[in-house]
Amino acid sequence: MKKIFLSLLLGTSFIGLSQETTPGDAIRYAIEDLNGTARFRAMSGSMGAIGGDLSAININPAGSVVFKYNTFSATLSGFNQKNNSSYFGTKSSENNFKLDINQIGAVFVFENTDNNSDWKKMSIGVNYENTNNFNNQLFSKGTNPNNSIGNYFVDAAQGYELDYLQTQSGESVSSLYNYLGQTGGLGFGAQQAMLGYQGYIVSAFDETDTNNVDYFTNIPVGGNYYQENYIKSKGYNGKLTGNFAANYADILSLGMNLNIHFTDYTKSSSVYESNNNPEYTTGSTVKSFQFDNDLYTYGRGFSLNLGAIAKVTEEFRLGLAYESPTWYSLNDELSQRLVVVNSDANGTYTDVVDPNVINIYPSYNVKTPSKWTGSAAYIFGSSGFINVDVSSKDYSTTTFKPKSDALYASLNDAMSTNLKNTISYNIGGEYKIKQISLRAGYRFEESPLKVDETFGDLIGYSGGLGYSFNNARIDLSYANTHRNYSQSFISSGMYDQARINNKNDNVSLSYTVTF
Repeated sequence: MKKIFLSLLLGTSFIGLSQETTPGDAIRYAIEDLNGTARFRAMSGSMGAIGGDLSAININPAGSVVFKYNTFSATLSGFNQKNNSSYFGTKSSENNFKLDINQIGAVFVFENTDNNSDWKKMSIGVNYENTNNFNNQLFSKGTNPNNSIGNYFVDAAQGYELDYLQTQSGESVSSLYNYLGQTGGLGFGAQQAMLGYQGYIVSAFDETDTNNVDYFTNIPVGGNYYQENYIKSKGYNGKLTGNFAANYADILSLGMNLNIHFTDYTKSSSVYESNNNPEYTTGSTVKSFQFDNDLYTYGRGFSLNLGAIAKVTEEFRLGLAYESPTWYSLNDELSQRLVVVNSDANGTYTDVVDPNVINIYPSYNVKTPSKWTGSAAYIFGSSGFINVDVSSKDYSTTTFKPKSDALYASLNDAMSTNLKNTISYNIGGEYKIKQISLRAGYRFEESPLKVDETFGDLIGYSGGLGYSFNNARIDLSYANTHRNYSQSFISSGMYDQARINNKNDNVSLSYTVTF
C-alpha cells in the first residue's frame, strides 16, 4: 500500500500534516521589544502620558495630537546581542550585531480655526517600526553525564511500523520522507523516526518483521556525551501604524491606531553529540552525529490601539491605553538533515540522511494577548518631565488556531496552565538645558511564565541626550536589557538545559524635523 501512495505523490509539492510547534513560538510574537526613536528609547519607552513622539503613539495613540507642528522622524539603530551560556559547568559565549533603520514616520497636525468648537486640533500619523529584532546567535557546549540527544529519535520511533521507516527497492530517502509528511502520510513524528532509523541511530528489535513497532538505540550507554547546540536566527517583526487623534478643550486627547504587522523569521539550529564509550560487540555503534534544522516563518497580522490623555492640571497628566490582541496568520517551512558516524566490525562509516525536502505546512493563526497601560506624568514647566507607565498583559490568553486541531488544543491548554498575567513598569524622564535634553529610564517586565526560572524577568536601563537646532533635533540613546532563561538542546527525549544570560545593548540615533 505504501508503494501505491508513493507512486501517486512523486513529483508533487510537499504539504505537511503537522510541525513541531511549541508555546515558545507564540511567545516570540506575544513579546514586543521597545524599539523606536532614540528619545523614546532613552526613556525606556515611558511616554504614555506625555506623547509628542512618533514611537510614543504605540503606547498611547492620543499622544500624536500633542505635537505642535508637522513632524518627520527616522532612526538608525545598532543592536548587539550577547549570550553567555553554561551547560554542565562549561561556559561559552556568542555575540551578534546588526545595524538597521528601525523607525521612520511622520505626523500631520491640523488646527481647528473654528473658535466656537471645543475640538481644538487633530492629527494624522503614519509610522513604521521594527518591534522585534530576531538577529541572534547562541552556542552551548558541555559533557552530559547521563542523557543522549539521540533519545529524541528513539522516542520518535516507538509505535511506528518498521515498514514505514524502511526504503523499498528503487525508493529514495527523499521520497520516503516526503510521503511520510504528505497528506495521507503519518506526519512530522514519523519523519523524525525515519531519520533516526535511516541514520542507524535506532534499530528495530526484529528487523525481519515489517510490523515491528519496538526500537532500541545504537548509541552506547554509559553517559559522558559531549554535546553542542548552535542556534542562529535572523529577521524581524515590523509594524505599520496609521494614527488618528484629536484634542477636546485642551483638556482631553483621544486617539486610535490601526496596525498592520509583518513577520519574517529564520532559525538555523544544529545539535552535535559524540562519545568515547565502548563499542557494541555486534551491530553498529554510533560514535557521533549532527542534526540540522532550518525553519522559516513568515506572515502578517492586525491589531488596534485606543488611548486617552487627560490634563488634570497644567503640571499633571494621566493616560489610559488599550492594545488589542494581534491576530497573526503564519506559515512555516522546515528542512532537516542528519549526519551520523557509525562503526562496526568492518570499519567506520558516515551516513548522510539528507531528504533535500522543504516541508511546507498549512497556514495557522496565533492570537497574542491584549494589553492595558496606565500612565502618569508630571511636567516641570519648560524644564522637563517624569513619566511612569504600568502595563498589564495576560499571556495565558495566547491561543493557536484552529482550536479544533488536536495539536493546537493541547498547546492552548499548556499556555493557559503555565503562562500568567504580567505587570511591567517603565519610568522615564527628561531635563532640558537650553538646546540640550538629558534623558534616562528604567524598565521591568515580569516573565510570562509562572515558573520564571525557565524564562526570567527582563530588566533594562537607558539614557541619552538630544540637541535642538532651528526646526530640527538630533537624539542619541543607549539602552541595555538583560534576561536569564533556559535553553533545551532538543524538544523531547532529553530535558537537560543550558542556562543562558542574554544581554542586549542598543544604540539609536534619530533625526527629527518639523515643517
